[in-house]
Order: sequence, then C-alpha cells, then structure tokens
Amino acid sequence: MINVVLFEPEIPMNTGNIMRTCIATNAKLHLIKPLGFSLDEKSVKRSGVNYIDKIDLSIYENMEDFYSKNNGTFYYLTRYGHKPHTTGDFSNSKENIYFVFGKESTGIPKKYLRPNLDNCFRLPMSKNVRSLNLSNTVAIVVYEALRQQNYNDLLFDEPHKSKDFIIED
Repeated sequence: MINVVLFEPEIPMNTGNIMRTCIATNAKLHLIKPLGFSLDEKSVKRSGVNYIDKIDLSIYENMEDFYSKNNGTFYYLTRYGHKPHTTGDFSNSKENIYFVFGKESTGIPKKYLRPNLDNCFRLPMSKNVRSLNLSNTVAIVVYEALRQQNYNDLLFDEPHKSKDFIIED
C-alpha cells in the first residue's frame, strides 16, 4: 500500500490538493501535528473538491506517535537527498511504502533523515529553484510508485464515460 506522510503541513491548499491525489490513487494520507490550519477550513475543502469524505486519513500527535503505529519502508523526500525518486524500487504492491514529506517552510528535521540517508530522495530540477510545490512533488512520487506497480487497478477511463466521449474517425 502507498502511504503519503505530511510532517507538520502548513498550507491548507497543499494538503487539500494532496488529499485529492490520495483519493485518486487509493493512497492513505497520514498527517503529523501540529497542522498549520484546521481541517475544516474552506481552502482545504475547496482544494479537495467534493471527495474529502472518501479520504483514508490518520492524524498523529508527533513523529514518534506516527512511527510507533506504522510499519513498512519509509522514504523521505528532501532537498538533502542525493538520488532521484526513480531509483527506488516501489514495485511490490504488497509492501507498505511510506513517502514522508516535510513542512513547506523547513522540510523534514535532520534528526529523522540522518538514520535514513539511503532512503532520502530529491526530485531532479534546475539550479534556479530549491524545490517544487509540495502537492506537485507528492503527485510525481506517488505516480512513479504506481507506474512501477502497473497502477494497481486504477481506472484508465472515466468511470461514467458516455458514448459521446468516444472519439471515432
């Protein structure tokens, strides 16, 4: 199972977009407090559109609480990573995979990264930016894992596709 972990997220629109991505990909979302917003804020709901009721969500008091309740392989997305996310082997769909993302302003504390350097990744990008938007990064990484797992029963067509949608010559 693919799990997305947000360490102390600060921007409600990012979390709302990530919720939508998790719902679309059947990934579970884990939020680690403190949150920089309330989950009932309009901006979270607006970003998640009308799918919020479908989210598989767990909330934790702190990182230690999260670690004590979850087992699997943890991957950390950080500017301190020295290899791209595509070097990870996420192909085992039976494995609990956790992608951990830090807060927008400061990332993941080094005390959590140091013992896990082999599982630290960074998205390749130009020298002109330090990082991509958090919700974009989550989507890129989750879809790489899904690609390696042949998309785990996700739909390739719209579920309510009408005959008018089909383009014929």
